Amino acid sequence: QTGPPRERSGRLGERKAAQQRGMSSIGTGYDLYTTSYSPDGRVFQVEYANKAVEASGTAIAVKCKDGVVMGFEKLVTSKMLVEGTCRRLLTVDNHCGMALSGLLADGRQLVNRARDEAASYREFYGHPIPGKVMAERIAGFVHAYTMYWSVRPFGVSTLIATVDGEEPSIWMVEPSGLTYSYTGCAIGKGKQASKVELEKLKLPEMTCKEVIKDVARIIYSVHDEVKDKEFELELSWICKDSNWRHTMVPKDLTKAAEDAAKAALEEDMDD
Repeated sequence: QTGPPRERSGRLGERKAAQQRGMSSIGTGYDLYTTSYSPDGRVFQVEYANKAVEASGTAIAVKCKDGVVMGFEKLVTSKMLVEGTCRRLLTVDNHCGMALSGLLADGRQLVNRARDEAASYREFYGHPIPGKVMAERIAGFVHAYTMYWSVRPFGVSTLIATVDGEEPSIWMVEPSGLTYSYTGCAIGKGKQASKVELEKLKLPEMTCKEVIKDVARIIYSVHDEVKDKEFELELSWICKDSNWRHTMVPKDLTKAAEDAAKAALEEDMDD
């Protein structure tokens, strides 16, 4: 309480500014609503949604010369879980599939929305919805949930794989509502290591049957056996072999890809 009033008020102002800087760095007071920005321009609710994605299994989607392939590292939470349930690779339309990394319940809502968009587009225009239009509509829907205080962002990122005619495309939608088109893309906890491996592949020169083994190998290589539990490999594709429909890869091909991935992993460990 010593010193002139102006000096005391100056010290109080500095202390308040320091407290605000601390609050902005950890999100305290600025993460209650999506309509609140921190002083450095961050929206913490969206960042928390990204954290939910980073804690989920790894999803991969690649565009080949004859179609698209998607794979997912579905972590098995219980030994009693029936194989094939709680799928992360889902069909939106005959020519379109989605991979979900993050909160599965949130992802199902996006899949339902995508199915409604596909049905509406087909009814209005008379042909299947293009991949770009689907991605932009889902991205706009996701972005709307970052603009109002009464809702929260979707805690899920999606990979959208489509084949328009015979032209394949891959799109990724983030919880913020941003969307990008890729030749090969990975999301989830192993995305960085997966992207490094994807960049080594000559995807435009490879067929879907060839890429299946590489997708399985990458997912097995990024799986952390120490921290994570057992996982179930999901693979789907859209190509001539699937009659240009989004379907799960046949079990015999999936088994062969898994065996090849395990063999490659054992060789790396021996080296």
